[in-house]
Amino acid sequence: MRRTWFSPARPVRRTAATALVSAVALTALAACGTSSDTGSGDSKPGVGSTDPAAPLDPKTKVDLAIDCMPPATKAAELREWNQDVATFNKTYPNVKIIGRSTPGQCEEPTRFTAALKAKSQPDVFYTYFTDLQQVLDNNGAADISAYVTATSVPALNSIDPAVMEVYKKDGKMYGLPTSNYQMGIMINRKLFQQAGLDPNKPPATWDEVRADSRAIAKLGNGTYGYGEYSAENTGGWHFTAAMYSLGGDVVGADGKAAFDNDTGKRVLQQLHDMRWSDQSMSRTQLLKWGDLQKQITADKLGMFLAAPDDIAYMVQQLGAKYENFGMGPIPGGKATLTGGNGYMIKQGSSPDKIKAAIAWLNFKTLAPGKGQFDWARTKADQLPVGVPQPNFFTGDVKAADLKSRTDNATMPVANFAPYLANPIPGKAEPPKAQEVYKVLDNAMSAVLTNKDADIAKLLSTAQTQVDQVLANQ
Repeated sequence: MRRTWFSPARPVRRTAATALVSAVALTALAACGTSSDTGSGDSKPGVGSTDPAAPLDPKTKVDLAIDCMPPATKAAELREWNQDVATFNKTYPNVKIIGRSTPGQCEEPTRFTAALKAKSQPDVFYTYFTDLQQVLDNNGAADISAYVTATSVPALNSIDPAVMEVYKKDGKMYGLPTSNYQMGIMINRKLFQQAGLDPNKPPATWDEVRADSRAIAKLGNGTYGYGEYSAENTGGWHFTAAMYSLGGDVVGADGKAAFDNDTGKRVLQQLHDMRWSDQSMSRTQLLKWGDLQKQITADKLGMFLAAPDDIAYMVQQLGAKYENFGMGPIPGGKATLTGGNGYMIKQGSSPDKIKAAIAWLNFKTLAPGKGQFDWARTKADQLPVGVPQPNFFTGDVKAADLKSRTDNATMPVANFAPYLANPIPGKAEPPKAQEVYKVLDNAMSAVLTNKDADIAKLLSTAQTQVDQVLANQ
């Protein structure tokens, strides 16, 4: 589950059964964009080499339709997009970038699934790390293995191999990552101080989470220590993160559900006890992404599991101040859920179009110091700098990027020090993640809304249902 580097909305995938929309509605949605969205995305006759290892010939004429262009409401981001198109066209003057934007999130689940089925996705289309199998099931993406080299993507060998692996299946590469995240614990530093806690030492264990949550809840006036999701697949998403943090799993190596055990019971029992025994969680439940961000911004919530860029959303969209928040690694520390997003290239695209797409993605999203990594420009445009995300480079490239990010920071990067100083091994989301999360929402919502919830029964029922989901792969 993730979002674009432009839009903070955290969407969730629906099942295919609920994903169908009409072709007419799809066309209307695709038309929503800025004045740059004027082309069809069809290639003109090219003059380049058909050899995938050969670089794109600057004389090659290609129209490249790509989604997730910032909407007009994001003026600074759109200005940067247009600047990057102009710079890119100095090298490739015959590649026409046809940007498409939508009023809301870049990948709305029903629209995405419908586009795949209708083969109407743009040439270069935005995806989550969890989308690969759905795209392949619909024969939606081109195999770009032979096109992605250290020549076409110079920083290729400095990108975390685990992140690159997300878009691979059976030895073939179907996409390029543009952002990644690892879950940690977000804290309200102001409330920690008011409760007599050290905001520079976020809780490192789940026992500490419970103790700190009780301390914050004692502040009263509708303030609670810990918040959790339990609706729209986000509850299952966080249940998975908590399982990982304790060394557990949701789907085992045998491809079957693996959470009806002591670890699963511990996750749900702690939430139950914090909600009902400690009363350190809100009476308002069935929360989804966006709700906890609003609560912590209003100084009514002490902490919750989050990705680093939630802070940027809270400041840009909710009017919060950077200095009020900090992050630590996920409590438990055995592993943390990792996710992100990237782009795939439509199946059937010509070699020229694939080369042009990779050239653009490299410049815009994978080149240190350029595009999304031009931190000096981002600062000048008064956009957030300092969030440790994207964070997929390694070695010297990573060090240089973090230095530039820190030098141009628009927020107190020291507030992220506990998160950065204690890296936790990342673990990918389970197969058929959204369908699995939907099932697990039921267990999460039950323990948070029903004091007498039967945890053993909830886990047993969910395990049976998840096994049914997995059996239908």
